[in-house]
Amino acid sequence: MNIKKMQPNDWEQVASIYQEGIDTGNATFETQCPPWEVWDEKHRKDCRFVAKENDKIAGWIALSGVSVRAVYSGVCEVSVYIASEFKNKGVGSLLMQALIEESERHGIWTLQAAIFPENEASIHLHEKFGFRQVGIREKIGKREGIWRDNVFLERRSKIAGIE
Repeated sequence: MNIKKMQPNDWEQVASIYQEGIDTGNATFETQCPPWEVWDEKHRKDCRFVAKENDKIAGWIALSGVSVRAVYSGVCEVSVYIASEFKNKGVGSLLMQALIEESERHGIWTLQAAIFPENEASIHLHEKFGFRQVGIREKIGKREGIWRDNVFLERRSKIAGIE
């Protein structure tokens, strides 16, 4: 398994994995994968990776900013998706390690994630890499007409932003 920077020509496979996650109903509030241009605009270009086995993408991870305000320039939200056939094979850990290292090189001091409580595998992955549960955001949004909670997690870097 190789971890590579995500390229625009990876989008077809990345989008397929994203839609697979969306279809579970427990990965995101989104109900449909956006086109590349929309996704690309919302995610940092310096902190996005794919895990590849030969030419097949097993999973992806990316960061998006949480605010346009300068004070939050080092705070980003993590998105991570693993293809079902590659789950429980360490792909998420490889991606998370690469993302954390790259984010710190770019001065990101806080990573955060908002995860449906039912998505225990994602919560466990984040906690494995030092994310702590800050709290539960109750009925934070609706998905298909049903109010859903989020477990809110954050990870503070011990390298970036410590001055």
